[in-house]
Amino acid sequence: MSRLRVNAFGISIDGHGAGPDQDLANPMGVGGMALHQWVFDTMTFRKMHADFAGSLIGDKVGREGVDDDFAARGFENIGAWIMGRNMFGPVRGPWSDDSWKGWWGKNPPYHVPVFVLTHHARAPITMEGGTTFCFVTDGIRAALERAKEAAPQGKDIRLGGGVATIRQYLTAGLIDEIHLVISPVLLGRGELLLAGIDTVSLGYKCTEHASTDYATHVVLTK
Repeated sequence: MSRLRVNAFGISIDGHGAGPDQDLANPMGVGGMALHQWVFDTMTFRKMHADFAGSLIGDKVGREGVDDDFAARGFENIGAWIMGRNMFGPVRGPWSDDSWKGWWGKNPPYHVPVFVLTHHARAPITMEGGTTFCFVTDGIRAALERAKEAAPQGKDIRLGGGVATIRQYLTAGLIDEIHLVISPVLLGRGELLLAGIDTVSLGYKCTEHASTDYATHVVLTK
């Protein structure tokens, strides 16, 4: 049976999953990039985002170990993705045209159908490498059903950001497993991931945790 998973979602020590004021220059909000420093020089990230990784760390060999293991796990057995419109891009309101096709260039790292939650209809976008962005206007449950239909039998669905999207699925009790990566930074402002959500009453338990020099990994399972 397909599971809905959150993998490698970075949060700060003070619980923020994104910084404030997201825009084209700050896709994760002001300061939000610091939440993901743990992954940028891993082997997995370098393989999947070669151009971006190279601009950050040059020709260094990708780092192996616990951080890389968790990063790689996030792409195992995935048959489809779901993400919020904020993760897809900075455009708000009705689509003025079809020019924006995501942050990731012509060949996004997903290579499976990706269902984008939005209030504004848009035709699917077929990208290189097997990624197709499909836009869902009738809510989180409809997106999950479409993702399960699109995924090959036995494959899981990975839920991306942003924070609001994960909070919606979490409070609805639809997420089976959440891998959080706590980075050793404070944001002070931004979007709080778990504030006001009773994860215990929802049935979640910590089933795995590990720390490295770069982050603390916590897996919550329902």
